[in-house]
Amino acid sequence: MTIPYWRLSGYYFFYFATLGVLSPYWSLYLKEVGCNTAQIGELFALMAGTKIISPNLWGWIADHTQKSMPIIRITSLISTVLFAGFLYVDRYFGFALITISFSFFWNAALPQFEAVTLFHLREKPHHYSQIRLWGSIGFIVAVLGIGILLDSLPLILLPIAITTLLGLGALVSLLIPEAHPNEHTKTSLSLLEIIKKPEVIAFFVAGTLLQFAHTPYYVFYSIYLKQLHYSATLTGSLWALGIIAEVLLFLLMQKVLRRFSLRRIFLCSIFLAIIRWLLIAKYADNLPVLIAAQVLHAATFGSTHVAAIHLVHRYFGRIHQGKGQALYGSLCYGLGGMLGGIYSGYFWETAGSELVFTLAAMACGVALIIAVIWIGKTPRVQAALG
Repeated sequence: MTIPYWRLSGYYFFYFATLGVLSPYWSLYLKEVGCNTAQIGELFALMAGTKIISPNLWGWIADHTQKSMPIIRITSLISTVLFAGFLYVDRYFGFALITISFSFFWNAALPQFEAVTLFHLREKPHHYSQIRLWGSIGFIVAVLGIGILLDSLPLILLPIAITTLLGLGALVSLLIPEAHPNEHTKTSLSLLEIIKKPEVIAFFVAGTLLQFAHTPYYVFYSIYLKQLHYSATLTGSLWALGIIAEVLLFLLMQKVLRRFSLRRIFLCSIFLAIIRWLLIAKYADNLPVLIAAQVLHAATFGSTHVAAIHLVHRYFGRIHQGKGQALYGSLCYGLGGMLGGIYSGYFWETAGSELVFTLAAMACGVALIIAVIWIGKTPRVQAALG
């Protein structure tokens, strides 16, 4: 079966273009309309918190119906309509209500789309990074374009921009064919037996800590740079630099995967995350150091994400793939993002940005210890990790 490369890439493009507006600028918008830092943290925590339930619910439905694409199309359309509600609210309760409802559907789509992509690739999962890099390109286009616009246009236009990008992603999803696991694929393990494996538990704990550490960056990095008097254009450029580094890594990822085991890639990425958060904590007023920290995004997100997607693919097999990707999204991005949003929101004003990013580095340190001890230690797992 021919891989629908451009259609898969197109969905990633618009999904992450949406994220390219939400991550850097939504906190600025919320601050502009009167939310304080604790409320901003809470709203991002709510957005992440829906990932704990949403991907698992939709993943279970997808694996039992073998109809992932209809779920992706429906949730993408509903999330577009719901997000448009931000055009009509101006109070915290309204923001919270729409955040929960919108993200419940939006967070359902990506884990299922990751599974669909891997099903389309079948015996060529190493080509995943070539498709996923278009998501990073979409992020770059959005973050640079919006950053330039915000130097001359009001932040109040952000909900319109995000709603438009969500709608374009929903339209692209209509063009993507369904994909299924091989009909004769068998598995000797139940989902519970897979989850109970020590290396799988360690992977999810480490992944949760990594996202816990990333959340202050996603929520408050732009506010942090604005406090340090960086312009919106420069802020957008720094965000884009991190994603450009990620794209370059994706282009080289096939060679990296052939040369290094997933265990080694995962461990090195976590170690570089520790360095990155310490640099941002201590030297954010030093532009060359900040640039170096952004380049490390290639490792702290890029290679970590690719390694994690491949690990989930191998741990859960084809039969449980949708549920495995959903668990990865709900535990790592959901629980980790929710806890990270809460702690960073409450500590940002009371304890300061330096402590928030230092705690992020410490969380990555704990994740590294867990990964070193448990991930890939047995011969069976090491063989699986390749």
